[in-house]
Amino acid sequence: MKIEDAAAKLEALGNPTRLKIYRALVRAGDVGMPVGRLQDKLKIAPSTLSHHVKALVVAGLINQVREATTLVCHANYPVMQGLVDFLVAECCADAVECNASQSAA
Repeated sequence: MKIEDAAAKLEALGNPTRLKIYRALVRAGDVGMPVGRLQDKLKIAPSTLSHHVKALVVAGLINQVREATTLVCHANYPVMQGLVDFLVAECCADAVECNASQSAA
């Protein structure tokens, strides 16, 4: 994942309302959650929910699927895993260097 892509996804998740929506969808699992149920669960006005869901869709963090007359939102787990992998990819990579400079001091 490119740093610009990661930044865009993290920016989308940086809004408390969008983070609540995303966490609810992650908790819902593969079956996802209908928009109406998401609205009821989080007590978000329809226009506000629509605005925030759109931002998460544009960031690639969630998908929407129409099932008959119901719009169902799903967390995009591969994208979530890619973002987590990006964040931890270089975990402790400079630890040896940091430890060596502390020992020399």
